[in-house]
Amino acid sequence: MKFILILGSIVAPLLLVILQKVQPKLRLLFNIVAILSALVFGNISSVAIYEIIKDDTVFMTNIHGIFLNPLFLLTGAYLGIYFIYRMVLWTLDEI
Repeated sequence: MKFILILGSIVAPLLLVILQKVQPKLRLLFNIVAILSALVFGNISSVAIYEIIKDDTVFMTNIHGIFLNPLFLLTGAYLGIYFIYRMVLWTLDEI
């Protein structure tokens, strides 16, 4: 499983680079999905922290429940892949 996660973090950004080179309009789609992912990811995080502060619960034990939220994991994963994809594009522009 670890191998699949590591391989996915390498292959997925490269696939995004190839797809946007083949179809330049996909770049806009990738950017829009990243913006929406950042909004969802940030809102889930802030609501979870707010509830912990409001309920005056133990921070370290309750905050880890956020990792059980599949939408949080999905948006976080896309943002990680998107960031690597953007770094690859920046690197290719400097060549």
